Amino acid sequence: MEHVDHILIVDDDREIRELVGNYLKKNGLRTTVAGDGRQMRAALEDTPVDLIVLDIMMPGDDGLLLCRELRAGKHKAIPVLMLTARNDETDRIVGLEMGADDYLTKPFAARELLARINAVLRRTRMLPPNLQVTDSGRLLAFGQWRLDTSARHLLDAHDTLVALSGAEYRLLRVFLDHPQRVLNRDQLLNLTQGRDADLFDRSIDLLVSRLRQRLLDDAREPAYIKTVRSEGYVFSMPVQVLGAPA
Repeated sequence: MEHVDHILIVDDDREIRELVGNYLKKNGLRTTVAGDGRQMRAALEDTPVDLIVLDIMMPGDDGLLLCRELRAGKHKAIPVLMLTARNDETDRIVGLEMGADDYLTKPFAARELLARINAVLRRTRMLPPNLQVTDSGRLLAFGQWRLDTSARHLLDAHDTLVALSGAEYRLLRVFLDHPQRVLNRDQLLNLTQGRDADLFDRSIDLLVSRLRQRLLDDAREPAYIKTVRSEGYVFSMPVQVLGAPA
């Protein structure tokens, strides 16, 4: 039997839940609706879900808190598309930092939402099953650097802490979890869980450039992150797992 994607719509606005749910059903998707975090959790326990459309502005547990909860629990692999009634850049940034895969501002056209849902599902499924970021709680050593994945600290050879943004940390984690493997831009965008519809694939190049600066990596002759022409990037330095941080 052909798989029908199941979308969970979490929004406290009943009219939006019904309109979005009906539109997605007409376009061949299966839908379940939830009005708050409690109903969302119950739905996730009841049946498998392929993607969650999650409103930010809700009473009680808001969408940011629920997204963080999802990313920390057993449902962390489910893609999340966040909705907000405010065109607020802070909401967008925080939502992506919490692990959302895309972001859409209300009011929106149902057709655009459907296109975003399909794009997120398509990008997620293009990842090989063994390209999964491992859990936190390790100390990773590479070259003159160490990354504490519990505290999210990057330390140099003198134990000096180097600050990383959330996006820089996620990108470094991906590279350290998959050394000596070429990753294309779509894979990197998905694995870092920071894909924003307003960004293009080349945006990952800017993030790589910033991370190279943090690592003092010469872009002309990089020792850590090398560019593979027409393919993507590869983390070429060996990575040693030192175990759980003290």
